[in-house]
Amino acid sequence: MALAFDEFGRPFIILREQDQKTRLRGIDAQKANIAAGKAVARILRSSLGPKGMDKMLQGPDGDITITNDGATILEQMDVDNQIAKLMVELSRSQDYEIGDGTTGVVVMAGALLEQAERQLDRGIHPIRIAEGYEMASRVAVEHLERISQKFEFDINNFEPLVQTCMTTLSSKIVNRCKRSLAEIAVKAVLAVADLERRDVNLDLIKVEGKVGGKLEDTELIYGILIDKDMSHPQMPKQIEDAHIAILTCPFEPPKPKTKHKVDIDTVEKFQTLRKQEQQYFDEMVQKCKDVGATLVICQWGFDDEANHLLMHRNLPAVRWVGGVELELIAIATGGRIVPRFQELTPEKLGKAGVVREKSFGTTKERMLYIEHCANSKAVTIFIRGGNKMMIEETKRSIHDALCVARNLIRNKSIVYGGGAAEIACSLAVDAAADKYPGVEQYAIRAFAEALDSVPMALAENSGLQPIETLSAVKSQQIKENIPFYGIDCNDVGTNDMREQDVFETLIGKQQQILLATQVVKMILKIDDVISNSEY
Repeated sequence: MALAFDEFGRPFIILREQDQKTRLRGIDAQKANIAAGKAVARILRSSLGPKGMDKMLQGPDGDITITNDGATILEQMDVDNQIAKLMVELSRSQDYEIGDGTTGVVVMAGALLEQAERQLDRGIHPIRIAEGYEMASRVAVEHLERISQKFEFDINNFEPLVQTCMTTLSSKIVNRCKRSLAEIAVKAVLAVADLERRDVNLDLIKVEGKVGGKLEDTELIYGILIDKDMSHPQMPKQIEDAHIAILTCPFEPPKPKTKHKVDIDTVEKFQTLRKQEQQYFDEMVQKCKDVGATLVICQWGFDDEANHLLMHRNLPAVRWVGGVELELIAIATGGRIVPRFQELTPEKLGKAGVVREKSFGTTKERMLYIEHCANSKAVTIFIRGGNKMMIEETKRSIHDALCVARNLIRNKSIVYGGGAAEIACSLAVDAAADKYPGVEQYAIRAFAEALDSVPMALAENSGLQPIETLSAVKSQQIKENIPFYGIDCNDVGTNDMREQDVFETLIGKQQQILLATQVVKMILKIDDVISNSEY
């Protein structure tokens, strides 16, 4: 610290910033980074597989999340270390791209880092390790392509899709009714899928939850569900063959944009104003009636006067419907969103077979079902459950299942789960190591060993003897040269994943290996860490 003066003679202090910074160089930096990455992977390791544990996270404002989903755990964790943040990003990118396998990808990256640490201790240069990993990942991805199987499905025969979704759901808290949830997810995806273009727009699937009931009451609605009720309690609760006017203009008298003040000094003037307003409402309601609407859905509120008039004119209405829901209703019913009353025409009305209001339990909570729509491209999955946390976790699980079904529609190839694919890749990479003469072959062998960490974690979490189980399965794969043998987590009595129907998507697995390798390469290439020390 030094004292100096500026041109006006005012003193100021110079802090020697460099003294305040901590610096890690060379092997120490790599060791520190690897330790941070491994710490994150260790947290997720115990929640891998069907017998994996859940994590309970408390937010800053006291709200609690209980989840098994790798991406969610890392999102909610408050991570300071920059390398640990890379691991969070890693699981997030897997979640965005594939939607499933977020835990596995972090466990895989942690195992690669662990192996890299051993190689560094042997004195191998980090760049050579990174190059070896790159070669090995290419071998693994190509091998996955070879052992993958394609299966055919169509709208009527979607059993393979259901089986794959059940594999995803088996590691979640909802695994006791995974069959019904997997069917719901697959039906929802097939309802909105464009099978010719092999594309699925997941925005058209709305996932709603309501506390109460039990998980088995979860249902798929071919239409839209909105958490609103009719604006007047005496309006009809069920409308058959509804013609829906979707409005984004309020049922209120027009207000000038400028500041205004109305002076009323006599009763007559007040009466005139009131009449004027009433006539305005009358025209609005009449306009809706004239075009043939039998239900009005509005984004804004109603004046009480308008509500009363709508009820008298026998025109049911719903108010305060959100913008996203309005869009979904418009897509489902084939209607157009109308911004001004003057633009209402019969062609712009949406059509639905039945609109009904349903109340739940003893509470006064009601929801609106809009079903049998003209264009049933928008569907809703309605989840019930004992408490809010259960519903939130079910939503995350359903999202994973939807993503898996979408990936299968895009690419029909599957590999076998339960660690079978990893063990097969590990053997292939190990065999390929002999073809490389340089130092890289050590890194390639290390990669093969790291691939074993996923089946090892599965066995560990299932309460089996990890090393014993893994070596038994590995020798079975080598003996019979069949890549379908994996860890028997559910104690069915067979290691053959074909019999257990444990599938995973090929693109999901390939993405896992590629992303984990990329992140590990990035971490290994850092050899100097300069950070502000704590004051």
